[in-house]
Amino acid sequence: MVNDMISLFGLALIALSIVYISLNQKQQETLLQYLHFNRRRSSASKIPTRSPSPEKKDGKGSTLITDYRDVFPPSRRSSLANVPAFSTEQAKKLKITTPAPEQTKTAIAPLDTPLEDLNSPAFTPTEFSHEDIKALGDFPDYAQLSGVPLPQPWPEFDINKAIARPYPLAKLQPDWWLELESSYKERIVQRQELVRRHGKAVLDYLPGSELACKELMEMALQFLCARYPHYFSLSEDKTVFRNGILKTETRLRQVRHPLYILLDNVPEDFAVMLRDPTNGFYYFRAGVICSALGWNVGSKIGMQLHEIHGPIPDYKEKMQFSMDRYFSKLPTDKPIQRGSWGLEVDRPLYMPPGDPHEAHRLRQAPELSLDRVHLRVDWQTLRRLPLSGAIVFNFKALFTPLTAFRDEAHVPALCLKSLRDGKPALMQYKNTWHVEHIAIPALATWVEEQERNGLVPPNWQEHTLHESPWFPRWEEKWRREQGF
Repeated sequence: MVNDMISLFGLALIALSIVYISLNQKQQETLLQYLHFNRRRSSASKIPTRSPSPEKKDGKGSTLITDYRDVFPPSRRSSLANVPAFSTEQAKKLKITTPAPEQTKTAIAPLDTPLEDLNSPAFTPTEFSHEDIKALGDFPDYAQLSGVPLPQPWPEFDINKAIARPYPLAKLQPDWWLELESSYKERIVQRQELVRRHGKAVLDYLPGSELACKELMEMALQFLCARYPHYFSLSEDKTVFRNGILKTETRLRQVRHPLYILLDNVPEDFAVMLRDPTNGFYYFRAGVICSALGWNVGSKIGMQLHEIHGPIPDYKEKMQFSMDRYFSKLPTDKPIQRGSWGLEVDRPLYMPPGDPHEAHRLRQAPELSLDRVHLRVDWQTLRRLPLSGAIVFNFKALFTPLTAFRDEAHVPALCLKSLRDGKPALMQYKNTWHVEHIAIPALATWVEEQERNGLVPPNWQEHTLHESPWFPRWEEKWRREQGF
């Protein structure tokens, strides 16, 4: 948040960021209280456990990070009782028994080894064994396993007119995990071409991520079929995925990595983070990311969470500890969503270091026209997968012309306030300077115009809107532009 307010830019909300360090101390404490979850392990454990708080103080009172080996997310093993495919008879046939509490704490699958390749029983951080997962089969009931319900069908959805909604930083609404919009076909083709050209720089996976990638793919396809049943479906035996928008069929049991199935059907970026049982921290082990600015999969794969966020201002000093603790405890049934924003010339999707488009950020071009300035918002969700226990960070880049703000009450004023008074280190990181010579005068003109036309009160002082995280009558405009 810049200057204690949520900046709201047009149809795309400039959402509160938990990664970018723009919260004041009181707001950070409130957020951390919201994100703090109880330790999951049963009190019936026969093995003494360490303190769930891995921090300690040095002689100067500074916090030192030790490890999170004994800190786990809440177990989801009890959800098996609600999954029809996992019957008692089936469990007996496969000789599956309920493990002792101490077994699920000590026999944790290694970071870099597939669960099925282990010679002795091993468990995921959410207390599932290979035998459990094998018994569940393909496309189990992930709604029951995760505690996040499937979305409601949206039969009136038209892919040719669809416009993305703005979002708050909040618990994810199940209907909106993977939101499609009218650029679907164009974006799929663009992403496929990026993978063809750049290979492992945009799509890669390391050993040990196999289960998480398959699980993620199945959950995504299951979501699409539930939310948009007039466009997507699975065959009765769950071996063929039909995409009615692209007129394609994907045979799911062919030898093909799940990330490529996602690439061909879901215009969304996915980063898979896995827990290393030797220290309890999370590492980037697999992903398909085609819309990164200034980095790519190839430059981040294998890194620990704090290493990935190294360039972010104040991350190490103010957020590293809370983020590591949050990742260690994130439940499967409490995914969140957020937005990260910036201003760009045109609509750059993928811009790795050294990309020619970076030249636009090095100068304030006098010939730059207002219609080329766009708000870019990366709408993001963070959720834990129930079986593997992996944490998935997924996002998509959405672009809104700056000119769209002109008729949106209060938005030009809020945007202008952020550009003029934003925290210098944060604004430098967002790199809006290269368009400010065009954006700021236009926004100032629209502020005066809105006051003159009675859209906002005279001398209105910028503050969080009552309609936050949206602006007045946003839904009316959103529906009108889609023809509802």
